Amino acid sequence: MNPDELQNLDANAGLPEGGLPSDATAAVNPLEPEVGAIASTDTVSTDTAVPEGAVAPLSLSDSSASAVNPSAVNPSSPEGETHDAEAIAQRIARLQQQEAQLKRDVADLQTAYNRSVREQMAEAQLAMGRLVTEGLGDLEQRRQTLQLSVEQLERRQERIRAEMRSTFAGSSQDVAIRIQGFKDYLVGSLQDLVVAAEELKLAAPAPPPDVKRPAIREREEEAIAPQFAEQGFQEQNRQIRKLLDLYRTSPDYYGAAWQLRRTFEPIHAERVGNWFFTQGGKGALRTMGSRLQNILVASTVISILRKLYGPRVRTLILADSPERLGEWRRGLQDCLGISRSDFGSDQGAVLFEAPEPLAQRADRLVKQKQLPLIIMDESEDVVNLSLLQFPLWLAFASDPAKPMMY
Repeated sequence: MNPDELQNLDANAGLPEGGLPSDATAAVNPLEPEVGAIASTDTVSTDTAVPEGAVAPLSLSDSSASAVNPSAVNPSSPEGETHDAEAIAQRIARLQQQEAQLKRDVADLQTAYNRSVREQMAEAQLAMGRLVTEGLGDLEQRRQTLQLSVEQLERRQERIRAEMRSTFAGSSQDVAIRIQGFKDYLVGSLQDLVVAAEELKLAAPAPPPDVKRPAIREREEEAIAPQFAEQGFQEQNRQIRKLLDLYRTSPDYYGAAWQLRRTFEPIHAERVGNWFFTQGGKGALRTMGSRLQNILVASTVISILRKLYGPRVRTLILADSPERLGEWRRGLQDCLGISRSDFGSDQGAVLFEAPEPLAQRADRLVKQKQLPLIIMDESEDVVNLSLLQFPLWLAFASDPAKPMMY
């Protein structure tokens, strides 16, 4: 027998019959009762959901059972139990850390969201505040502009009222407003009186013999070309001055038609006297500053000529637009107490926009033994020479220092 066989025999000699004892068998294979427990633990741990990013727990099913080192994992030893407890504690700690990290992330996201909302709200409030401020500034500027315009209009209104109170137009308008009710009453009373007179049957008186008619007609025909500045018309001069004084001192606001019904001031009397006595009834006068005052001067001339020559005086008015002719018509109606029926081709006043038809009309009136009075508005910058051949013409010249505003 070799030495190896002798050693085996010596080793088997100390063993009892029947093989190894049970204690020895258990000592030889100590992992058998613990492998089942570890396998069951691994099975439970595999059913538990592992959070994303966490380290997967060690599973014994993934490794070979034969590769387990008995000396490293020994469930019967205190070191193995401590190792398992530490692994579980580490896994729980990692999960808690992940949970705390997720909570912090959610809190950070909520904080960022709240901060973003607050910033957006602040920006919206700032933008709204800017819009409101700009709108209020624009409205304030417009209010100031409108307030300045209103103040200018109020000052202009006060200036116009003061001018109307200090001039003949304003005084006559105030008087006309005050007597309008009384005028309506008088008109109604006169109409009733006319109706009552028409119902009466009275015999018409016999007309007196017309003995002096030929002499009067002859004198009227001779006066078709008046020359107020000559010495031979002293009687007419005295009558004209008397009428001027009457119009200035005792105006008759209820006079007959074609008689001056407005306040007459010394400056107007001076202009009219200059036209009659210095210019001989034909010439230009400097404007009074407004068309209404020019109409007053022209109305005075028409009224005086009507007193001297009666209805043979035909007034021909020249202006370059219908608006200005309308102002002349309304002004003459107001100053002379005439109506629209007094304007027309066969009436006492005719309106023209061009000088050629006016000259033709004046020529026909002269041939009919009538006395045309040509009045030219200030707007006529050029005077047609054909108008200067007639005996009576009055033009209003603009003042270069104070041009009229149309």
